[in-house]
Amino acid sequence: MVVKGKPNSLDIAHLAGVSQATVSRALRGHPSVNRATRDRVLEVARQLNYKVDKNASNLRTQQSGTLALLLFEDPTVDDSNINPFFHSMLGSITRVCAQRGYDLLVSFQQLSRDWHADYEDCHKADGLILLGYGDYRDYRGRLEALVAQGTHFVRWGAVLADQPGLSIGCDNHAGGLAAARHLLALGRRRIGFLGHASQGAPEFLERYQGYAAALREAALTPDPLLQADAISTEQAGREAAELVLERGARLDALICASDLIAIGAMRALRARGLRVPEDVAIVGYDDIPMAQFTNPALSSVQQDTRRAGEMLVDTLLKLVHGEPTQPLKLAPQLIVRQSCGMPLQPTRSPATVTALPTRVRRASRGARH
Repeated sequence: MVVKGKPNSLDIAHLAGVSQATVSRALRGHPSVNRATRDRVLEVARQLNYKVDKNASNLRTQQSGTLALLLFEDPTVDDSNINPFFHSMLGSITRVCAQRGYDLLVSFQQLSRDWHADYEDCHKADGLILLGYGDYRDYRGRLEALVAQGTHFVRWGAVLADQPGLSIGCDNHAGGLAAARHLLALGRRRIGFLGHASQGAPEFLERYQGYAAALREAALTPDPLLQADAISTEQAGREAAELVLERGARLDALICASDLIAIGAMRALRARGLRVPEDVAIVGYDDIPMAQFTNPALSSVQQDTRRAGEMLVDTLLKLVHGEPTQPLKLAPQLIVRQSCGMPLQPTRSPATVTALPTRVRRASRGARH
């Protein structure tokens, strides 16, 4: 391709067979441009050796070309203070931002002051992605403040009817329902739940409600003696499992609101001489990488972090550009490993016990520790 003088967006538009506006959106990685068109525009730009002047573009649009990812600090056994579930989502968000032509600024949320003022207000970022939030009842006021001042933001969390702002999340009720139905199909009847089932932890609450709905389907009533609150740490999971065991109620399975809680619970059971899954079957939630390396390998409800990252970035960019958006839920998937064990009695038909796709993974002996 030969172009006289320095190539510009009009040249690219002519050669790619699209409008100049489409070229501009494609070079910015805007989600409204489909992949085939974006690839064609980028290929023409590459052949013309066209370089985007980001400073000039930002001056024209009054945007920074940067998104901010704010993480809530979680208690962890290492110095990261990042929930392991968010590690893979962080990678996905970073990758998608690069594909869309945006820089990503990553920081911890500072809840002790007006942390939002440091970002979009000061033009450091065009919008915010929020991961994690602690107690939602305390955090809600922060979200309301962001809405009041017109900040562009999207968060990963429960999709609630009256929430401030926009959320992308998992169908947590469906995840809890699928986990409990699977255990019921294996013949388990005394199924407990570990995790905060309260308005302060709406994602955990939805998982509990799905679990409770499955029990009611089987003409069973959730036993309060088999439920214990826990935040998403191994230590909290161990303490919650110990509390349930100390109550003396019969128990043959546990659904845990996170994998970290489940791993802690497995240690508590082992310390009491109980076997997983022979005595107590366990299902976690999140399917963090560690889940497949526990002994036995942990069954878990998987959330698609790759797709979640794409949805968070693309939804935020639509907000930044004034385009219509809506809350979205991702369908979870139950990953079955050895911690569930084999059926204790003949299972019911798949049509009555399966709500979600289920994959069965068998960890090799060499993967255990």
